[in-house]
Amino acid sequence: MPEHPTDVRPDAKPHRSLFERLTALISPEPENRIELLEVLHEAHGRNLIDADALSMIEGVFQVSDLSARDIMVPRSQMDVIDISKPIEDWMPNVLETAHSRFPAVEGDRDRVVGILLAKDLLRYYAEESFDVRDMLRPAVFIPESKRLNVLLRDFRANHNHMAIVVDEYSGVAGLITIEDVLEQIVGDIEDEYDFDEEEDNILSIKEGQLGPRWRVKALTEIEQFNEELGTSLPDTDADTIGGLVASQLGRMPHKGDVIDIAHLRFEVLRADARQVHVVLVEKLPPAEDDKD
Repeated sequence: MPEHPTDVRPDAKPHRSLFERLTALISPEPENRIELLEVLHEAHGRNLIDADALSMIEGVFQVSDLSARDIMVPRSQMDVIDISKPIEDWMPNVLETAHSRFPAVEGDRDRVVGILLAKDLLRYYAEESFDVRDMLRPAVFIPESKRLNVLLRDFRANHNHMAIVVDEYSGVAGLITIEDVLEQIVGDIEDEYDFDEEEDNILSIKEGQLGPRWRVKALTEIEQFNEELGTSLPDTDADTIGGLVASQLGRMPHKGDVIDIAHLRFEVLRADARQVHVVLVEKLPPAEDDKD
């Protein structure tokens, strides 16, 4: 049967009008990432996409450029449990840090023998006999150079949430979680232990060895901080606590950074490659102030 003249082959390209072809010549499609981002920024300027969508798209591009070493929690700052010691020795740290997963080591941080899920410790209180080694999940080891986009794909495919980062000598360099990777795309992810209300920018926590302590959102305005704590931090170089810490350090803050400002000690608790999220603030005692 002869083919009907109006039939269209499945592989045929849609017909473009003369106007569409002229437009394509004048405004060609982006040929590289820079041009694509320029188009997206223009779309944002025309209110075709919102700021959150633009930020996430830029985050996707950033993830493909970053590797595990760029955002991992360094070895020295890893919260681990040492299963060569009695449970009573490290259980308080588990309760204080409130993580859902902990690398389990045996005497040394280079000897990671598995991952312990905090929920599995419930059996410790429910069973008369409890062997923490039986509760360990296999640990996943990755090189420092592993790209974050590849790591995210592996996390999803293997239903894994944490990986141990090793250096070229097979020593433990740090750890990275799926949340760390996702935060590069969508920004800080708050969980049930994070702040739920805007007024909870500053939370008083248990007093430390030096004195009173507060857990503070990095986006807290310096003016609000000074009002609530009765301090007089300068706001000439920055508007927020995170900005002040970055300004005083002279670089992007990293988790674990500590700096003293105006009789207060600031420790970065949470930060990623783009910004600091939460800091621990501790009031220095008069004796230590005098030394400064």
